[in-house]
This record gives sequence, C-alpha cells and structure tokens, in this order.
Amino acid sequence: MTSEEIQISEELKGCYENLIVIDIGANLTNKKYSRDLDSVVQRAKDAGVQKIMVTGTSVRSSKEALRLTRLYPSTIYSTAGVHPHDAKSMSEEEAWAELAATAAAPECVALGECGLNYTKDFSEPSVQREVFKRQVEMACDLRKPLFVHEKEAQEDLIKILDEFGNRLPPVVVHSFTGSVEQGIKYIEKGFYLGITGYICKDKSDGGIRRLLSERILPLDKLLVETDSPFMYPNMRASKLPLHVKDSLTERSMTFVNRYCTFQRNEPCALPAIVELIAGFLAERPEDVALATAFNALKLFGLSQ
Repeated sequence: MTSEEIQISEELKGCYENLIVIDIGANLTNKKYSRDLDSVVQRAKDAGVQKIMVTGTSVRSSKEALRLTRLYPSTIYSTAGVHPHDAKSMSEEEAWAELAATAAAPECVALGECGLNYTKDFSEPSVQREVFKRQVEMACDLRKPLFVHEKEAQEDLIKILDEFGNRLPPVVVHSFTGSVEQGIKYIEKGFYLGITGYICKDKSDGGIRRLLSERILPLDKLLVETDSPFMYPNMRASKLPLHVKDSLTERSMTFVNRYCTFQRNEPCALPAIVELIAGFLAERPEDVALATAFNALKLFGLSQ
C-alpha cells in the first residue's frame, strides 16, 4: 500500500464500528426528491452513508447535480454525462460545451452516466455510440473516471473503450445486472462493478449472486450504490438464502422498511445492501463497508 492508501485506511477504521458507506450512484435530481431532499440526505447520514455521488444523465441533470454539491459540500459529489437514452439530445455543439464545463468542475468526480443501451430505442444505436465516444474522450482529457451504463451492448461498449488504449481512465460499470460471463469480461479488463439492490431481484443461477458467492468479483473492484429512486432492495419478496438474511441487522432494515418503497428508494438503504453483499461473500459487513468506501475514496478522489 502507498502512504496515501495507508492514510485512507487508517481514517476509515471507524467503519468497523459504525458501518460507514459511500453511495456511488443516486439520482437525487429526480423530481421524486423535490420536496424533501434535506430529509433524504439527513436520513442517509443517520444510516451511515458518509458520501453520496449524484448521477448526471443529461446536460440539465448534470448541472443540477453539480448545484447540489454546493448545497451539501463534502457530502454530495456529482457526475456529468448523457445517458444513452438521451444521446439524441446532443446534436448541438452548445450542449457539448455545457457538458464539458460542468464535467470540469472539481466537485464533479466522474464522466457519466454514459454508455450503450440496446434494450430500448429511445436513441439509435449509432447515435449512442457516437455520443458515448465523445464522452470517453472527455473523460480521457479531464482524467476523470468513467461511470458507464450498459444493457445488452457489452461487445460494442468494450470495443469503443479499447480504442482509447492506455489513455482510458478507470471504468465503473454502474448498476451491474449482467451475467457471470459478462461480469468476468469486465473484471478481466480491470473495471469496477457497482452493485445495487438488484441483488434481491436476481434469482438466476448465473448472475450477481454467483459472482459474489463464488468470489469471482474481488473486493478491490467492488463498489456499492442505491441508484435511488430505483433498484429498491426488496428483501421480503425475494428468496434470499438464510445465511444472507442473517446478515441483515435490525437497524439497516428499519431504514429500508420505514423510508424506502418500490416507488422511491433512498440512499439510506445502502447499509442493508452492504449487508446483503456481505452475506453472499461470507464476509463481515464492516469489512465490505471498509473495502467499498476505500475503493470509492481512492477512485473518485473524494475528500475525507
């Protein structure tokens, strides 16, 4: 470990007592939080969520995410990007200039959410690829990590990223919901995987649960996120293994049951997600919290 890594590790030792975690992806610019954002942020802090990265998915939402970093300094950080669904909106150079200016701000710690999604036709695949390439180029120029969205487009996405060779910054596959085989491809590339409450929904024999239970996904490539208001961790409806259910604490479940629903998930659900991941990994929740917080601090350069 470098001296910087040792320092971060020492400062995070409180995780062993308080389960301090970092949410690397929450859509807090969503209109579902327009009336009570202060309470949402405070609940997250009360639950042990030390820092929240608010995701930009368009020029407008990226600028709004950046505005939130100034309302909640040292707690909220932002990303700036254009979701593949909105790729068709980037037809004017003025929009690209606005995105570049937003992404260059120091409080903006990653480029994205950007990538490819071939499951829906909101934007043509060719347009998605062009817009994604320009955002990867921007990340290379700014030397900021990429926050990537991918659905049924892994081959094309990797092909584009490979074009940038050694210039490519660290890559996070946001809200990973793919197969073991897809996960392995990303892991072999050295990419990070962001895991959400989807872990409750995935009951396949070859998905996230297997990536974790068979220790295929190393702790040093694991990040945790709520993707709020989406990806509600529905512990009640899922057939979770008993040893995983036993990982859940009453405290974390209280936050989920009291404040989160299918209609609106919140960052305060993150400790429960960490505990679920720990159950599948057969690790202590505090160790998963420490590892994922360390990864986020180091990768995104968040202030401690």
